Amino acid sequence: AVTDGMSFMAPWQEQCFRFGLKHEMVRVLRVSKDGDGNFTIYLEGDQTRRARAVIVATGSTPRRAGIEGEDEFFGRGVSTCATCDGFFYKGKVLGGGDTALEEALYLAKICSKVYLIHRRDEFRAAPSTVQKVRESENIELITNALVEQIKGDASGVTGVVVKDKTSGATRELQLPGIFVFVGLDVRNEVLKDESGKFICDITPGGQVAVNLKMQTSVNGLFAAGDMRQDAPKQVVCAAGDGAVAALSAIAYLQGHDK
Repeated sequence: AVTDGMSFMAPWQEQCFRFGLKHEMVRVLRVSKDGDGNFTIYLEGDQTRRARAVIVATGSTPRRAGIEGEDEFFGRGVSTCATCDGFFYKGKVLGGGDTALEEALYLAKICSKVYLIHRRDEFRAAPSTVQKVRESENIELITNALVEQIKGDASGVTGVVVKDKTSGATRELQLPGIFVFVGLDVRNEVLKDESGKFICDITPGGQVAVNLKMQTSVNGLFAAGDMRQDAPKQVVCAAGDGAVAALSAIAYLQGHDK
């Protein structure tokens, strides 16, 4: 039987509860480290919690491109994860955006045709990656162009309208899926202080800088999952991050006791 992601993860939560995890549905506004080395967690409703160590795992959200039809057909041919959904589109697939090169190479291994649409003439990706894309026989590059509209019907996506930025000419590509890669919005707001400054080191892309133990630049503060730097954006990896962060937090607390 096929198990969806949420059903697959449900037993993990239940197991955590059996070992004493307390679950509270409340919005965290921000986290601060106090002068005594402990943390204050500020919650909505003027509530606070004190903690000796904190693990933040607020994730990230794939950024939308704002294309007509993108929201309407999201999950029905529009995706932001080639690893998750690429297998379902073995006919033709389209990837859009500068960050799509590596995903396009992945899709090219399982799809007969991949269109890579990019709004500029040149790519900012690593030269070796660009070269691999250019050498892939089943990847067609459409540069200096924008996706104007995603078309579809009751069955899902059926095609996209692409516009050349220079000439203004449009063309319609018949395909069953489009993968949009235009960056991520990292949910890092809780790590800002009252002045809006981050309390720990953050990468230029907004991800939290961590070491292999998921430790941030602030002692006792850990980050895990899709919000940390170089995250693979997969559930199994995020779960592994959580386990590493938990073990690191335990070790930190044990050392702190001494």
